[in-house]
Amino acid sequence: MVGLHSGTHSMLVIIGGILTIAIADAFSDALGIHISEESENNHTTKEIWESTISTFLSKLVFALIFVVPLLLFRLSTAIIVSVIWGIFLLGIFSFYIAKEQKAKPWKVVMEHLIIVLVVIVITHYVGDWVGSTFG
Repeated sequence: MVGLHSGTHSMLVIIGGILTIAIADAFSDALGIHISEESENNHTTKEIWESTISTFLSKLVFALIFVVPLLLFRLSTAIIVSVIWGIFLLGIFSFYIAKEQKAKPWKVVMEHLIIVLVVIVITHYVGDWVGSTFG
């Protein structure tokens, strides 16, 4: 989202990118879960399909929630809202994961937040480069 914004400043391109990535990522992860569950050879067909479908739907819905700010705010505001929302969700999920693994939550949260900040910065500059080179 950040890279698409940096490269195009187009709401249409960003929404199209989110939709494309949401569908492709959800399908590919669902297929991966499906194959993984089948290869374990200790799940029923129903369990395998339940895992596949729940993976697809959860990944799809999670990605699509990032379209909502684009529909509610101006583009620059929507990008900021989406980044903050994503960082917030990552922090919550990271905290929950750390608690489940009996790890120090601040370490897990900080590790994940540093990674996401690196990704945001890199995609911003890649978007700038693509926009200036090919735009």
